[in-house]
Amino acid sequence: MVSRPPNPIRLCILWIGLALASVGLIEAERARRTADLAWPRIVTGLARMSKNAVDVAMVGIAVGPAAIAGVGFASPFWGLAFTIGGGVAGGTIALVSQRYGAEAFDQLGQAIRSSALLVVLLSVPITAVFWAYPTELISLLSSDPEAIDLGATYLRIVGFGIPFAGLNLIGSRTFVGMDDAWTPMVVRAGGAIANIVLNAVLIFGFDMGVAGAAMGTVLSNVVVTATFATGLAAGRLPGMGPFPVSVDPLGSYVHAGTVRDLTTIGLPVMGTKLVWTVAEFPMLAIVDVFGSDTVAAYVIARRIWGLMNTPGWGFGLAASSLVGQELGTGDERGAEQYGREIVRFSVAVYLVSAAIVAVFAEPIVLAFTNDPAELSVPTAVSLVHAACVAVVLQGVYTGAAGALKASGDTRWPFYGQLLGMFGLAIPIAYLGAVGLSIPSPGTIPLLGVAVPGISIPAFGIAGLYLAFVAETATPAVINYYRFATGRWKVISRGYRPETTPSDD
Repeated sequence: MVSRPPNPIRLCILWIGLALASVGLIEAERARRTADLAWPRIVTGLARMSKNAVDVAMVGIAVGPAAIAGVGFASPFWGLAFTIGGGVAGGTIALVSQRYGAEAFDQLGQAIRSSALLVVLLSVPITAVFWAYPTELISLLSSDPEAIDLGATYLRIVGFGIPFAGLNLIGSRTFVGMDDAWTPMVVRAGGAIANIVLNAVLIFGFDMGVAGAAMGTVLSNVVVTATFATGLAAGRLPGMGPFPVSVDPLGSYVHAGTVRDLTTIGLPVMGTKLVWTVAEFPMLAIVDVFGSDTVAAYVIARRIWGLMNTPGWGFGLAASSLVGQELGTGDERGAEQYGREIVRFSVAVYLVSAAIVAVFAEPIVLAFTNDPAELSVPTAVSLVHAACVAVVLQGVYTGAAGALKASGDTRWPFYGQLLGMFGLAIPIAYLGAVGLSIPSPGTIPLLGVAVPGISIPAFGIAGLYLAFVAETATPAVINYYRFATGRWKVISRGYRPETTPSDD
């Protein structure tokens, strides 16, 4: 057994869990097991989101707000890597966790290999498009020539990292599904730290600006992919000890039943992630109406939001793994108890982290620039405060979604995200930016009654504040409602290992 040093993040999370246990909100042993599985993923999230925030801060310091806006405009395109990889990986963790819980180890390799094949087939064409048409794509979001030029430079290069970023998600979910969040934390957090170092060297040492930031991202993702592949093939990594299984890289990659299960489970997960990724395009275009300073402030607030949202990385995957393992043994009651308690645990952790960020919002924002006069600091701070309120609801959303994903019931998280973003958040932001004016169509024939027009004046940046809340409240309510119905337990029976033959 490899010795693992104590971690202050784990201790803080466990303390919150045991505090909840002391008042009867969760069971102490479940709190410990959840904390043990969640904290490495939260550390991974903090490392990766810190990397994203540092990227923006570095290009902001080296080039200016136009570079922040340019990278921000390129971000939703880069997000397609996590839409594709995360969608397939949603199927990976469901299949792996249920097979691991049932000790059907002979079926794990097929799920992992088929997942890797799907990611590569889906992501390589996107890389080609980003290389060929970066300027045209960024121009869809902004008319600022400098931001377009910088964003296109970033997008053309970072597109090469998309297949590797997707494969990294497959590797990470594989280990979490096998009750091991430590290994992906070490590998991916190490990759994020390497990314920061590479970016610093390339941006400042070689004066490469946004191109250096993109190149550092690609190189670090290649290293992480190679590490996961080597470890899974060998069944161990230096200093990590042996893994529960090893995967034969020369085994079959195409297995009809496995591909079908991955597609059935993964498509709604991909759709859920795609909703957010696609929604970023109109949202950034709406924010652009307020001017480049507001775009930079919004991008900064989003990076801080990403840091605050990292508890969901841990608790969502903990729910997927632990609920899936209980379902794999046939214990549906235990699976439901884990799901409910992880939601409560997650909300409590989000409350603590959001309160800390709210108190220190201004100094955090100032870290993104060396000249506060170039940035609308009050706007950025107010957006961060709005994010602090909204992000607490992510505790409900991610915890419930994790349980649903473990069972294979992945459609409702998609519905919730779709309604939250396109039904509420984007329309609210649009009304804040430009308002709405619909002229009267005239009078009703025969009755002679005049039909009034509709006029809603623009109410400004408050629309962005409300959009933050709308995008989290809606999926939180919908996901928890679906979890409460218990229908997901019935759906899980169709994906349990005894129903899936093995060709491994």
